[in-house]
Amino acid sequence: MIGARALLLAGTLALAGCSLAPKTVLPAPPVPQSWPAGDAYLLQSEATLPILSYKSVFTDARLQALIEQALGGNRDLRTAYANVAAARAQARVTRSGQFPELGVSAGAGYSDSGDASGSGDFSLRGGVTAFELDLFGRLANLAEADRNRALATEAASRTVRLALIAGLAEAWAAYGADRDLLEIAEDTAANARESVRLTKARLDGGVAPRTDLRQAEQILATAEDSIAQQRTALAQDENLIRLLVGGNVDRALLPASLSEVTPSVVSLPAGVSSEILLRRPDVIEAEYDLRAANADIGAARARLFPSISLTGLLGFASDALGSLFDSGSFSWSAGGDASATIFDAGGRRAGVAVSEAQRDAALAGYEGAIQTAFREVADALAVQGTIAERARAAAANSTAAADTATLTDARYKGGVDSFLSSLDAQRSLYAARRSEIATQLLLVNTRIALFRALGGDSSAGRDAAAR
Repeated sequence: MIGARALLLAGTLALAGCSLAPKTVLPAPPVPQSWPAGDAYLLQSEATLPILSYKSVFTDARLQALIEQALGGNRDLRTAYANVAAARAQARVTRSGQFPELGVSAGAGYSDSGDASGSGDFSLRGGVTAFELDLFGRLANLAEADRNRALATEAASRTVRLALIAGLAEAWAAYGADRDLLEIAEDTAANARESVRLTKARLDGGVAPRTDLRQAEQILATAEDSIAQQRTALAQDENLIRLLVGGNVDRALLPASLSEVTPSVVSLPAGVSSEILLRRPDVIEAEYDLRAANADIGAARARLFPSISLTGLLGFASDALGSLFDSGSFSWSAGGDASATIFDAGGRRAGVAVSEAQRDAALAGYEGAIQTAFREVADALAVQGTIAERARAAAANSTAAADTATLTDARYKGGVDSFLSSLDAQRSLYAARRSEIATQLLLVNTRIALFRALGGDSSAGRDAAAR
């Protein structure tokens, strides 16, 4: 009964412990309240941006299937989830130090003096061993620090997940663009072969000089080199997708051209408060790191004060096993221990200074994460504000270059223009078509970058929590 009272008293004292950690005060976001406005940004309405899932941004069922496969097979994501599990377990380990450790021991012995008068000794004891009273909140702050670090690790896993989804979407779009570039190179090579054939015939007929043939052969060689490069690029795109997915990829899930990709990547609204960045997983991670650093200060300050521990023991001891649990065999004991360091050459105060400096660094990291996020979103909005005009200009340039190439070729065959003019027109057409594909790919990648920069996947934390 007395032992139970001692345990109750110890628990009451532990609960009454104070915390020496400073209160965590998050600074106001060190960025403007809205995105930059101007011709490049095309600021839209200030309506709140809905929390989106990747399925509402990437609407093609093939890409969604690849993303689902990647969420289950990507090794970097598996590593991130394992780190979350380890951090959560470490937080439970640290928290267990706030509770008394109960133990039980049993013993038996027998001695014989040689005169047939041997005796036995039996015991059964249980109790609390060195339970620290957390009067100054050292253990509580250590537990709080590890809990916040576990939450920071979970936010980091969400960053990995978000980057995986965005990276896979970019690789999928790049594959479609490279398919288009391969088709352009093949078309150019086919036209160049025909040009070589016709120029050779004109040379044989004495109509064209040998320089025309050599120039036509240069165009053909350049196109054939581009074909080889694009086939390499497609193989590398496929290798990257396979790496991100974490396994084999069904080629039926890959796009045939960039024109299949562009309409399936939804453009996100831009006119929202910059405070939306506070939900980005890297910003959340920095916030929990700051909270953990604050708790570390409390633990360091508590080390400046004495530590108090309690022990308690109760049990039975008897020289006969049959009488082990008799009332006369019961005994108990309780004790306490206090210790304080008198001189440590300023080590513990230096420990507090270290924790405070680490807190200042975490605060700067938190604000820096917000500022970096703001810059990434603003950059993406700057591109999104002008990319439509660039895409229209690139398409018009391709149309004009194609018409010029057709007319110049007709003029050359009619003997009006030189072969050099025809070659220049073909080069211009080739460059214009490639530029149009690059602009379309930039449009898609800007939408993906905005999805990533806003941290917009609403289900980003649920997968980690389920594991």
